[in-house]
Amino acid sequence: MNNKATHPPDTPLYPIREVSRLTGVNSVTLRAWERRYGLICPQRTPKGHRLYAQDDITRIERILQWLNRGVSVSQVAELINQPEAVETPAPASHDWESQRQQLIAMVEALDTQGLQALYHQSLALYPLSVAINELWQPAIKTLETRWQSTPDVLARRTLEALLRSQAGIRLHHANQATRGPLVLIAPLPDEPGPLWALMAALLASEHGYQVQLMDHSLPLDVLPQAVTRLHVSMVLFASGQPESDAYMHQALPAAAATLGVPVGLCGDVARRREGEFNDSRIHLLGDDLPRAIARLRPLLRGAGVL
Repeated sequence: MNNKATHPPDTPLYPIREVSRLTGVNSVTLRAWERRYGLICPQRTPKGHRLYAQDDITRIERILQWLNRGVSVSQVAELINQPEAVETPAPASHDWESQRQQLIAMVEALDTQGLQALYHQSLALYPLSVAINELWQPAIKTLETRWQSTPDVLARRTLEALLRSQAGIRLHHANQATRGPLVLIAPLPDEPGPLWALMAALLASEHGYQVQLMDHSLPLDVLPQAVTRLHVSMVLFASGQPESDAYMHQALPAAAATLGVPVGLCGDVARRREGEFNDSRIHLLGDDLPRAIARLRPLLRGAGVL
């Protein structure tokens, strides 16, 4: 399939870094869409650098519309050239389901090489929000449900180790490249590991925030020091557990009232505790992590940070 258009000589052309900024799709993903699926075909300079016209950017936005509706990138390749494809009903997401099952099977088999390959593939082919929303978060929810009835500490720790190492590399380079507000992200006390915090940290970094990620819950009396000494603009707690009533209704709201920065909850805890914090400084951001991270901006703006 050849999607390259012939543009008039005066058509504005954009380098890949600018297209990435405009669309929110990183350059690795844009190149993968071109090489593996022929979804976009930018022009090239004599030295081989990619240049994108407005038609290419519009096409990328259409691709994102499909992906955000749960369609896999392989299906988009079949649908993108159909007339008014975006208006047609979304196809069955069997490909996403098969990828989730593959991820779950790899975790349970302790297949670290397969997991690493799947991690890199998912983040190369999809925007991070889509990869987490369609693949990683649903698979982790399924695994956590299984682990509640049949604990598998080794499988959990193996998955945590993989995501921690890969996210750590990504966060390190992203923190050096951004001057955005610093968000402190940590699990809550009853959370058995940092899986939700790791996914939230990746998404926050993708949104241009600096991220200080904690593997373990912080004692509440340490939080004021953390905010002051790390120059934190917001504290975000992540958990897939309901957490104890005493902690959620008394200890956490009391601590949040002393911090002077917004405090948010994301993950399944936010869904389970919906409607319980209307009179406190705790902001429930929901269990849909991409949406939860998108809600940080108005909170930071309201706090005078942005």
